[in-house]
Amino acid sequence: MLIGIIGKANVGKSTFFNAATDQAVPSANYPFTTVQPNIGISYVRKKCVCRELGVQDNPIHSMCIDGNRFIPIKLIDVAGLVPGAHLGKGLGNKFLDDARQADALIHIVDISGSTDPEGHIVSQSTGDPLFDIKFVEDEFDRWLLSIVNRDWSKISKDISNQKIRIEQILAKRLSGLAIPFDIVSKSLIELNIKNKKPEEWTQEEIFNFVKLIRKKSKPLIIVANKIDLQSSKKNLKEIQNSTSHIIIPCASEAELVLRKGMKTDLWYYLPGDNDFTLRKHNFTEQQQKAILLIKNILNDYGSTGVQNAINTICFELMKLIVVYPVEDEIKLSDKNGNILPNSLLLPIGSTARDLAEQIHADLAKGFMFAIDVRTKQRIGADYILKDNDIIKIISTTARG
Repeated sequence: MLIGIIGKANVGKSTFFNAATDQAVPSANYPFTTVQPNIGISYVRKKCVCRELGVQDNPIHSMCIDGNRFIPIKLIDVAGLVPGAHLGKGLGNKFLDDARQADALIHIVDISGSTDPEGHIVSQSTGDPLFDIKFVEDEFDRWLLSIVNRDWSKISKDISNQKIRIEQILAKRLSGLAIPFDIVSKSLIELNIKNKKPEEWTQEEIFNFVKLIRKKSKPLIIVANKIDLQSSKKNLKEIQNSTSHIIIPCASEAELVLRKGMKTDLWYYLPGDNDFTLRKHNFTEQQQKAILLIKNILNDYGSTGVQNAINTICFELMKLIVVYPVEDEIKLSDKNGNILPNSLLLPIGSTARDLAEQIHADLAKGFMFAIDVRTKQRIGADYILKDNDIIKIISTTARG
């Protein structure tokens, strides 16, 4: 899975990326600090089953800290967008080409309104966060429209003459954007144009089609960054009343400070916590002010928003569940004795065979049955997995 971090230039995308991945990519108060996409590992946080089962786990492909399982995902931080990007303005083509790889999108918005559409610093509150939300999505949609529209007149006639299914042509054209066939087909049905001759489609219908497949194939949340600045609360209320998107208040710089302080043992903090515990008390006056500011953010919003954004996009938008595969159903371990060694993210509705496929293709090829570790019952390939299932796969084919 790959989650894209998008937004206009200079809104704090790289700061959010650094906070979420503990990396140190360049960030600064001017547009286009990010040119090449940065890819890093972040983690979804979920309560681990170890406490429920009364075991001390030792995962090898994820982390468990104080009963919280942190499951790795990939983030990609792409170049900032400016109006006209779909025509190649700024780093538009680079942005769109990088963002197309993502399975879901986190749209970082400067909620303080302290940047203009080009990403230049302006007085707080003179920028327009709602405009930023709309123009970034519009640029993405217009880029998709240009892909679908390419040679549209010729293609639409060929479809009619050769009796080719329109969804096959569109799915092939959009395959490089990780947009699957079923989303194309369902979108055509939903817009009531599947059985309409393509040469009779209006530009409005085509544009509505690309907007719908973008929403279905690239689910998106809004991260209202810089929530700690003075003008942010007013702007947050305005966009909450003006858009149907999920909006996560965020202070990514505060999260960055918290994670650095945890590494240097200044305090105890887990990403997503609503508080942190000081381990040292000889802080300078400047440090004390920073600590108080972060405490106020956590009191006001319940977290810095960084972990909340990652969890929300995975569990609420993408509807993922967590499944724990084991090789020994009694000891809950792998063949090396690691207890609850792995936790995998799968789409809701996934089957036992899908789990085997994700672990290793060979397991799926030789799939015989699986065991629900909690009930000790055999389950078939079509068994629909539940969140927090613990599963053993029985296969005739060993893992490679």
